[in-house]
Amino acid sequence: MERIVIDSWKNFLQSQGAAIEDGAVLHYGDAAAERSATGGTIVADLSQLGVIAFRGDDTAAFLQGQLTNDVRALHPDGAQWNGYCSPKGRLLGNFLMWRQGKDYCLQLSGDIAAGVLKRLSMFIMRAKVQARDASDETVRLVVAGQQAQAAVAAAMGAVPEAAMHSRAGSAGQVIRLGDDKFVLSLAPERAAAVWQILRESATPVGAPVWDWLRLNAGIPMIVAATQEQFVPQMVNLEVIGGVSFQKGCYPGQEIVARSQYLGKLKRRMFLAHVDAEAAPGDSLYSADLAGQATGTVVNAAPAPAGGFDVLAVAQVESANTQTLHLKAADGAALTLKPLPYALPA
Repeated sequence: MERIVIDSWKNFLQSQGAAIEDGAVLHYGDAAAERSATGGTIVADLSQLGVIAFRGDDTAAFLQGQLTNDVRALHPDGAQWNGYCSPKGRLLGNFLMWRQGKDYCLQLSGDIAAGVLKRLSMFIMRAKVQARDASDETVRLVVAGQQAQAAVAAAMGAVPEAAMHSRAGSAGQVIRLGDDKFVLSLAPERAAAVWQILRESATPVGAPVWDWLRLNAGIPMIVAATQEQFVPQMVNLEVIGGVSFQKGCYPGQEIVARSQYLGKLKRRMFLAHVDAEAAPGDSLYSADLAGQATGTVVNAAPAPAGGFDVLAVAQVESANTQTLHLKAADGAALTLKPLPYALPA
């Protein structure tokens, strides 16, 4: 039933001019113009992302023992960034997490959702927890820009007052990511009406435009090409509030804690621009490490003025003293850009 409803939603988006490929909205007819719209207010469909939902009496305790953040601190009106690690402390996925009705919802990259769900489900055992793929149960939109708050309030009735809080309404859930960014998780039958209200003050854009805004906010997303490559601190997950160092054990917790308290972290995530096409998993090189990679692209998106902006994990010393190059030692040079938050000294 949900699949039919979501197919109907995609048909609606196509009636609005959306070009859809592999479940993602690429653009609404003019990708270049949409990239230029980032200075205003935008609305984007998030069907390319997956959602895993958990419910049951033991859900909070179960997820508390699996994820990097303090799930027990996630109240019904809260939201949090979170991660899931291998026993070696490497990220298998990271999430935007909120509660919606009886569910704990984890939104993540669509290309890893099935694998993460399968792995987490293996550890439920006798716990009173039900896990499912909820990707097709709601319509999810993101609204960002100077008029985002007013647009969401008009469409949903009210918005959360603070960042990383959520609010339930008759049309669905509103999750506030920051001053000017909101994720909506909507009942499918209400989505078209919400969309039309949002369109009065927001420009529809494809997924690449939201990817660009997200990565320029310094928010990483683990995808299939980067699974098990980074401990959470390498992608600044603890800086954006996605790791609790006071909670109990979870897979990889000892390694994550050791990275935090023992020694100096040698790799960090940086924001950069490159005048060449880039993709997650691409290697980076620098002159001080001849013959071996100094880093990896985490996420990439076309930039409004051309080229690509990237989030990239690299050796801190190399990034601070050398020019980083894409794919080869003589590849396109990266120009570092300031992140919107400060990294620990």
